[in-house]
Amino acid sequence: MSKITRIAVIEDDPIISQMYRTKLETEGFDVQVATDGKSGVKLVKDYTPHVVLLDLKMPEMNGDEALIEIRKDKIGKNIPVIILTNTSKEEAPASLDDLNVADYIVKAELTPSQVVEVIKNVIA
Repeated sequence: MSKITRIAVIEDDPIISQMYRTKLETEGFDVQVATDGKSGVKLVKDYTPHVVLLDLKMPEMNGDEALIEIRKDKIGKNIPVIILTNTSKEEAPASLDDLNVADYIVKAELTPSQVVEVIKNVIA
């Protein structure tokens, strides 16, 4: 029996977060959602996901600030984090370079099915 992969989706747009939650649950993943960076940091500590999908532009705390906090914690130090944003890589905060990002996805460039494939490759 294989264990179910836990995924934390940290995304402030409820339509987008629900779309990814539905797609990921359909694919057999266990999914929890946080709607801002601050609650996302807490979610990662409490839920201990296998993978985090992280938006960059959010209220309370931006994604890069949240990732800094996630990486400070023993639990969050090695969790693969996939940036899922509409911010181009060229416009992304430079701090991401030092934060061990597993992948960087521009939402408009990939379908949810393609994002699932990226997640599967990251956890493989």
